Amino acid sequence: MTKPDMIENRTFDEIAVGDHASLSRTLGEREIQLFALASGDVNPAHLDPDYAATDIFQRVIAHGLWGGGLISAVLGTELPGPGTIYLSQSLRFVRPVCLGDTITASVTVKEKRPKTHDLVLDCRCSNQRNEDVITGEALVRAPTEKVCRPRIALPDVRVPDHDDYRRLIEATRGGAPVPTAVAHPCSAAAIAAAAEAAEAGLIVPILVGPESRIRAAAQEAEVDISAFRLVPAPHSHAAAAQAVALVRAGKAQLLMKGSLHTDELMSAIVARETGLRTERRISHVYIMDVPGHPTPLLITDAAINIAPTLEEKADIIRNAIDLAHVIGIETPRVAILSAVETVNPALASTLDAAALCKMADRGQIAGGVLDGPLAFDNAISEAAAKEKGIVSPVAGKAEILIVPNIEAGNMLAKQLTFLGGADAAGIVLGARVPVILTSRADSARTRMASCAVAVLLARAATKAAPGVASQPA
Repeated sequence: MTKPDMIENRTFDEIAVGDHASLSRTLGEREIQLFALASGDVNPAHLDPDYAATDIFQRVIAHGLWGGGLISAVLGTELPGPGTIYLSQSLRFVRPVCLGDTITASVTVKEKRPKTHDLVLDCRCSNQRNEDVITGEALVRAPTEKVCRPRIALPDVRVPDHDDYRRLIEATRGGAPVPTAVAHPCSAAAIAAAAEAAEAGLIVPILVGPESRIRAAAQEAEVDISAFRLVPAPHSHAAAAQAVALVRAGKAQLLMKGSLHTDELMSAIVARETGLRTERRISHVYIMDVPGHPTPLLITDAAINIAPTLEEKADIIRNAIDLAHVIGIETPRVAILSAVETVNPALASTLDAAALCKMADRGQIAGGVLDGPLAFDNAISEAAAKEKGIVSPVAGKAEILIVPNIEAGNMLAKQLTFLGGADAAGIVLGARVPVILTSRADSARTRMASCAVAVLLARAATKAAPGVASQPA
């Protein structure tokens, strides 16, 4: 049995002038975010890279008291240690502490005061170049009784920074905004989503729907739509049809859902004579930004195809692979999910998984590495895959998750969102243009990420967003 790590103090009588203790920490974004969360100090100099670039130091720096906290940690855990009472502390901030700096906090006993058992300690923090960043002096009351206790294990705190979405949005910078038909933006949330994307330089909105309702929604959202083109349509069905017609006429390169129901918009998209169908099956992908997971998770299809056939699943995979390429995943690992990781004739999803993998072996599905059937844990956890003895380039490392039906996909995406703190940007693929699906429950960050993905697809002109209609026979 492993002995617990202990924490032990040094009593006043055990301490001599000149005694010294120190500890080191490296500053990362997580440390800054946790300090901001605990203190409430959200100064943009510490949290906003764009603002920090214009500030005096021209880069993100640590909160000053983050370094002061390291001094407190030395006093409370090393010298004197448990039982110490802080009486006063002076600090002088000499240099900024920047991301990546390794800071060593040290204390040295300068004076002992036997009558009160107080200590005066010289305090300093220095960086990896041995430059002082903080200097100061502490007055503490040292313990007189010995304390030796197991060191308390800290909780595993995860900060959902959503860096994956930030990178997607940054990837769109430098290009021209894309003309986008926004179908029936008649709620404050819908009109705000379009305006936010326009302000970010992602899209040029064309607002399609009842003019009076659109203007009322803009007023409610406190959004200025005077610069946007407005195409009148009497109701949501007409707005969906008119928005699709704008795409067919080449006046819009993206389609965005407003406050109408998804079924209304999809009906206009899949209409045989007037819609946006191509040779590909239309499918939906959630780009999930899951806290603590190293890459985005693409989950498909959780919104359109209810119980896809084998042939339809093949197109769903092709669409997802094309999307993965566009967002920078060169050879995506595709896990075809089921309840088990072995082929079982009684479970149709396992047979489909085996067939899809063979199709990939024969070149019928290209651009990614497929494996399945895999249970969810085996798909995303290397430890779970190892425990089951699964040897695969996909198991434990999947970037695309192919669900057996819409129920499984919808439940998985919502579990990750509501229990795992994930964000879920949504996009529809396989139509003539990408379709941005937003929800009233989406955060501003999620709405922006959905638009960014659509813009990247439109610029890439992949088969998942072909740009040329090819009506099926």
